[in-house]
Amino acid sequence: MSRVSTPRWLRRHADDTAPRLAYGADYNPDQWPREVWDEDIRLMREAGVTIVSLAIFSWARIQPERDIWDFAWLDEVMDLLHAGGIGVDLATATASPPPWLTTEHPEILPVTSDGSVLWPGARQHWRPTSPVFREHALRLVTVMAERYANHPALVAWHISNELGCHNVYDYSDDAARAFRQWLRTRYGDLNALNHAWGTAFWSQRYTDWDQILPPRLAATHPNPTQQLDFKRFSSDALKDYLRAERDILRAITPDVPATTNFMVVAAKGMNYADWAAEVDFVSNDHYVVPRAQALDELSFSANLTGNLAGGRPWFLMEHSTSAVNWQPVNRAKEPGELARDSLLHVAHGADAVCFFQWRQSAAGAEKYHSAMVPHAGPDSEVFRSVTELGRTLRDLAPVAESARRPARAAILFDWESWWASEQDSHPTSLLCYHQEALDWYSAFLALGVRADVIPRGTSLDGYDLLVAPVLHVLPEPFAKELTRYVEGGGHLVTTYFSGIVDENDHVWLGGYPGPLRHLLGIRIEEFAPLLEKETVQLDDGATGTLWTDDITVTDPTVDVLARYATGARAGRPAITRRPAGGGSASYISTRLGPQQLPALLTRLCEKAGVNSELPPNARGRVELAVRAGRDADYWFLVNRTDEPVTLPDVTGDVLAGGTRSPGGPLALTPRGVTVLRRPTG
Repeated sequence: MSRVSTPRWLRRHADDTAPRLAYGADYNPDQWPREVWDEDIRLMREAGVTIVSLAIFSWARIQPERDIWDFAWLDEVMDLLHAGGIGVDLATATASPPPWLTTEHPEILPVTSDGSVLWPGARQHWRPTSPVFREHALRLVTVMAERYANHPALVAWHISNELGCHNVYDYSDDAARAFRQWLRTRYGDLNALNHAWGTAFWSQRYTDWDQILPPRLAATHPNPTQQLDFKRFSSDALKDYLRAERDILRAITPDVPATTNFMVVAAKGMNYADWAAEVDFVSNDHYVVPRAQALDELSFSANLTGNLAGGRPWFLMEHSTSAVNWQPVNRAKEPGELARDSLLHVAHGADAVCFFQWRQSAAGAEKYHSAMVPHAGPDSEVFRSVTELGRTLRDLAPVAESARRPARAAILFDWESWWASEQDSHPTSLLCYHQEALDWYSAFLALGVRADVIPRGTSLDGYDLLVAPVLHVLPEPFAKELTRYVEGGGHLVTTYFSGIVDENDHVWLGGYPGPLRHLLGIRIEEFAPLLEKETVQLDDGATGTLWTDDITVTDPTVDVLARYATGARAGRPAITRRPAGGGSASYISTRLGPQQLPALLTRLCEKAGVNSELPPNARGRVELAVRAGRDADYWFLVNRTDEPVTLPDVTGDVLAGGTRSPGGPLALTPRGVTVLRRPTG
């Protein structure tokens, strides 16, 4: 995390340590004639912009030929921004190689699993393991760092852009060589690899490292552990590239923090829990996808990002003012959604709110992607909303640098279980790891109970209730940690297809759910997944989908909370709970979904002593997130509805949003966010 006490992007001035929330966007002045730049600075000041990400896709402009450099335009833009009081999160510009480079060196282009080359014409057309690409990219990084090291506008470095968004999985010969070296480091010798990969199956035993390939298109399902290791390797290869750029920047500009924009949950291939320690501050891009749980998913992503950052402030690098350009139907945001979506990220710890992009492009693939200044210009509802949000963020300056206050409940999110549980040749292809985790989060929101979304490796101490959905990959040390957690008084909840394999994707033998059998007090001999539209009824009135299990209770202390009422398993346990030590371990063997989970979660919360901090009339209608300052807590109350909500008996001074008559209740506007300052102690 940040190596300086107050990151530059939080300062009002270069010599000021007083923090404030940063506000801005990606800025692409090279798309526009020079006369537009002065208007941009004027409008940025009007909107309250304090920071922009610059030169993200400018490699071809900066270096139009191998030995030709053009910095005059970028020098001028940097000077203009500094004169306007706007800091620069300067990109290393390596995100997409220029045409001259791919023409001279087509061997840097990525290759798909079926051997197809991904040609230039879009973006991110480079191999993460290409030594040729790395040579040219790191040369650019070095030149950029040396040129702008002492520029007063520089407040942060933006490494590449959305690493792995389009090129996380490359199956080229470069990747094959790098994969073999990664495997040598992981396993040491071929005997260990052959054991881990189970190569006795299908005559796959390797006798030479050069025989090993990435899991390219094969006659049928590639080796599952090979697939899992290739996912691990691909994440590590991009992380290694991230480090290579970062190390150059740290050597030349040691006092300038560096980041790269994650795509938490939206991008599956990068293990961001493993990446977070590699940057000086965590940043994330998030775009709302229209769906029934759209607002829940936004909150889930922001919550997880805040916990990847260790509770410390993070940077919302990109989101949209309104519609995007890449969905089947690109829905415009309703009034109030621009501010609500932005402030919900702040509620979960973001100290910077930025959009893609500043001025909506007139040409190119993203010309229909919304921006702070839309095609209609500043005389528009979008720009008025942007300016209003700038004022709100100025009012929220006291919140800057405050930490997320941990909840008493948590949902565990595990990248390796996400990768492995959805691989091919499994009991069902319908399982969606992220969806199950999101459903539990939606249930917490429906009850008005705060819950953290935490990556595996986070300390479980302090959490009274831990939900670990589809914890498919369960190494023995973590199984012991969960047992310690329960015996120490914690309440664990896990679900179907959990505790099934170890870190090598080898099944835990002796019955499911493997090393959790004793803790849960149950044993399962065979999975019983359901067909796509098949359902099963439980005796508590709930309907299950996707999965069922043939559960045998093996411990007399286990409480059966619900049984199957229909189907082949009628009368058999469906939901169980075993008291253990001062805590308990519960198992849910079917998918209940966001509408039915709240009833079950209510019972589980009661057993764990976890309660809502909201008044009853607000639960399910208002989300509460809390940030902890030095002498006050900041309550973010987010109206999740399209109607006004009145909150009685909620104390605190209104810092932004909402209204309160003297001694009266707090009134939240539709889709509104109210921030209260509540002194501690």
